[in-house]
Amino acid sequence: MGAMLGIFHPFFIIIAIGLTIMASYTALDMFILIRSSNKNKKLLFLGGTLSMGIGIWVMNFMALISADTNRFTSYHIPLTILSIFIGIAFTGMAFLWFFGKTINISHLLIGSLFLTLAVIAIQVIGLYAMNVNIDYNIGLMIFSGLLIFGSFLLSLWILFSSAYSQGNKVWLKPISAIIITVAIAEGHFLLKRAAFTTSGAIAKDQADSTFFIYLVLFVSVLIIGGLIISSMLISKQLATTDTNLKDITAALDASTIVAITDPEGIITFVNDKFEEISKYKKEEIIGKNHRILNSGYHSKEFFRNLWQTIQAGTIWRGEIRNKAKDGSFYWVDTTIVPFLNNKGKPVQYVAIRFDISNRKKAEEHLKEMIKENDDIKFALDQSSIVAFTDAKGKITSVNDKFCEISKYNREEILGQDHRILNSGYHSREFFQNLWKTIGSGQVWKGELRNKAKDGTYYWVDTTIVPFLNEQGKPYQYLAIRNDITERKKTEEVLHRQDKLAAVGQLAAGVAHEIRNPLTSMKGYAEFLQLDEKDPERMEFLNIILDEIERVNTIVEDFMVLAKPKAVELEEKNVVPVIRNVVSLLEFEARKKNVRLSFDCNQEIIQIECDENRLKQVFLNFIKNGIEAMPNGGDLDVKIVIHDNNVQISIQDSGVGIPKEKLKKLGEPFFTTKKNGNGLGLMVSFKIIESHNGKVFVESEPNKGTTFNILLPAKIA
Repeated sequence: MGAMLGIFHPFFIIIAIGLTIMASYTALDMFILIRSSNKNKKLLFLGGTLSMGIGIWVMNFMALISADTNRFTSYHIPLTILSIFIGIAFTGMAFLWFFGKTINISHLLIGSLFLTLAVIAIQVIGLYAMNVNIDYNIGLMIFSGLLIFGSFLLSLWILFSSAYSQGNKVWLKPISAIIITVAIAEGHFLLKRAAFTTSGAIAKDQADSTFFIYLVLFVSVLIIGGLIISSMLISKQLATTDTNLKDITAALDASTIVAITDPEGIITFVNDKFEEISKYKKEEIIGKNHRILNSGYHSKEFFRNLWQTIQAGTIWRGEIRNKAKDGSFYWVDTTIVPFLNNKGKPVQYVAIRFDISNRKKAEEHLKEMIKENDDIKFALDQSSIVAFTDAKGKITSVNDKFCEISKYNREEILGQDHRILNSGYHSREFFQNLWKTIGSGQVWKGELRNKAKDGTYYWVDTTIVPFLNEQGKPYQYLAIRNDITERKKTEEVLHRQDKLAAVGQLAAGVAHEIRNPLTSMKGYAEFLQLDEKDPERMEFLNIILDEIERVNTIVEDFMVLAKPKAVELEEKNVVPVIRNVVSLLEFEARKKNVRLSFDCNQEIIQIECDENRLKQVFLNFIKNGIEAMPNGGDLDVKIVIHDNNVQISIQDSGVGIPKEKLKKLGEPFFTTKKNGNGLGLMVSFKIIESHNGKVFVESEPNKGTTFNILLPAKIA
């Protein structure tokens, strides 16, 4: 042993300790970075292994040289290289156990064992490389090995134990590096004391050996320096990556709700945004599951499908309504990402959520508005006639009510304009004023008479609303119409009744004034007839009497209008009533070359009526038919039962009545005859109305006229 000591050079020990501390620190830094980095893991592991292996070798080599520089002249270079590779290999096997996310005591023990083997292997091979024969003190060697093992275990426990590493304390790596260096140094000296050397080496020139020693030292410094610089560059790169990760995390925290749960769904982490929206503090939420936020809105099947999806390792996306601590509800657009282990089983779940409460409120408001619009549209469709037209008046949309009243289907009406409904009732100036109003952006209101597809007319109360663009010009029009056909008929009846009332007032004042002179004139004319022998004068008296009778008939009509008689209805068979009237007028019809016929397939048709007044109506209508055929023709009287009503039709083949005059029939003092006064038809219509009946007149010029009388039938 003493032969090996030679001349001691302490500065080699100081340099060796410094280099070993730097190498250990660099190695530990790289191994720590492996655990926090997702990239360059292989490069970091290789660098850390090289740094730690060379650090152990440098400490051993420099310590041996410091004891006896002369022996370096006989140093065996291949064994030296072998010791370096063995040291690096054992170091790599030691730190392979620290790749996992979790590190337990067994990992620390195995790592410490391989580091101890690295120190012993380099020490033993180093001694043999110097051509020294060695005998070891087994007891001291075991003690040295246990002490080295304990020192490495302490260093690794400080660095990787959860009790310390979770705090990310800056002093962990330097303290661990110093302890490892102490372990390597004490390993060298203790193992050297446990060895007995017996042979020496042949000395070479001192200068050569010293130069070689400094050359090896220089190369060692270059290698360790390169590893340190590499460690610094990688650390800087990872620090930048860490900064970017922190920025991304900060951005997520500012905008996104993040939570992490374990495989059982227990919350292990939430960010500040989670606290903010849920109103729970971290201490209240961590350790719980998401049922604490359950709002009761979603079904069990909803959550069952969610869990089945993420437990199968598939990402789940959806919208969830949660309940905050204060009882308020909020909606989140959620993405749950499962993280899988090597077996494909989830080890944790990361839920990323976005607050969409405002959007859901807007959607609910929109749904309410849509429902409200649908309700309004339904109400309009049920009660009003709706049509949309473009700026040029082309129909773009109509509702069912429009098709129903116009008798056109949509395919026939879309693309047309409203001229297709023009009845010809309104003037061109009327429509020009309408378009002028809506074209200027103003609402137009009025009443229109339209013509349906089947030729019938109907009245509509119309409101046309123009919709304006940004320039204030109409781009479409909405026409809302209501059917007022019945109201217009009622107004027409009221108008007619007003005329009747006026005629009645006139009749009341005039009838009595006329009747008295008529009576005197008739009496004197009849008196003169008694003594008159001259045929010519007798003819004149007959003419006077006829005209007096005609005037008296007019006065009688006036009296009926002035004070209608109360109708006394009795159940009668209407067939003989009409047959008697037809028989009464057959002679007059033959005189005017008119063929009068009567057709009824039943002998008894009971109705409630005033027989005399109905006879007056039938006489009037049949006589009008005869007079409408001055050149002769056919006059057919028919009786049929139709929908519990008796329909009596009196049809002639005369000159007919134009449409513009047809609608005025029954008005006071309107007549189509040269010598008529219009009171006969008016009185006849009024008699039928008093019998709860109706009169419909159909006529076509040069083809004839048909009077249809409908009276309620008494069905047995």
